Amino acid sequence: MVSDRARLVRDMVRIRVVEEVLADYYRDEQEMRTPTHFSIGQEATSVGVCAATTPQDWLYTAHRSHAPYLAKGGDLRAMVAELYGKQDGCAHGRGGSIHLVDQAVGFAGSAAILGEMISVAVGTGWAFARDGEERVALTYFGDGATEEGVFAESLNFAAVHRIPVVFVCENNLYSISSPVSARQPAGTSVHGRAEAAGVKALHVDGNDVFAVRDAAEQAVRHCREGNGPFLLELATYRWREHVGPGWDADHGYRSQEEIDSWMEQCPIERATARLRDEEPDIDAAVAAWRVQFHDEIQAAVAYAKERPFPDVDRLLDGAYHPVAH
Repeated sequence: MVSDRARLVRDMVRIRVVEEVLADYYRDEQEMRTPTHFSIGQEATSVGVCAATTPQDWLYTAHRSHAPYLAKGGDLRAMVAELYGKQDGCAHGRGGSIHLVDQAVGFAGSAAILGEMISVAVGTGWAFARDGEERVALTYFGDGATEEGVFAESLNFAAVHRIPVVFVCENNLYSISSPVSARQPAGTSVHGRAEAAGVKALHVDGNDVFAVRDAAEQAVRHCREGNGPFLLELATYRWREHVGPGWDADHGYRSQEEIDSWMEQCPIERATARLRDEEPDIDAAVAAWRVQFHDEIQAAVAYAKERPFPDVDRLLDGAYHPVAH
């Protein structure tokens, strides 16, 4: 029997192992013909927030979507098949890594346009409220998206209409290669801008999965009780390059020393250390989970490789086109 706190560690280990294996396949085989944005190092932001939701709560994400998809309960085999462009993928091989969807578990969708899903989540939350449903919409985005006009507009609209939407900013300090200090005025913050718009907000250590889960529970409860929107600014850091499987200390925009300092704050290791007193077998459990999830992702890759590509005759299925009269 896995305790609730150990389950958070387990779910982070699963995401870490899945993405590390996928990164290796992506680099070595060149069969996934899609841009991939990995969340290695950021697992606590997905696991902690999604632990506070139900399948009836709808989640939207931006391009760094694998981790929230899995944390929300998305189908791993369907995700991997999508990365390989196969018909059995969660978007039938038409969307790739940055267009995942599994509405059965409340993962409403992901998209690559900066800030695109922020307003969509606000619209979904508004629909929930107008229909009298106690459901919450959530949207993930990076610090770079907070500089888009849609972010300010969405905060304002959500605050005015008291919409049950949780804005989740994964602040990993960089918009591709531009640091926050080069893009946002000194002395300001994402959560501060939310508060100025009348939105309740918290700044949280995004590498502390327990703190993230507690803050997310507060945010979701706030929204579900009809108190309007909530923003979580989660301070975290991606270990790999912005897009792709590699490491990027040699690109010149951040140093190996900086990367190493954040790797020392590994969310999995921190959570494991926190649990050692109450869960004496946690280290053995983590080792066993790594083996279990390594086998799971290998099986998912094998499954994806065996599945067919979409039929050319069905290429436009799901695409909008006018009806001929």
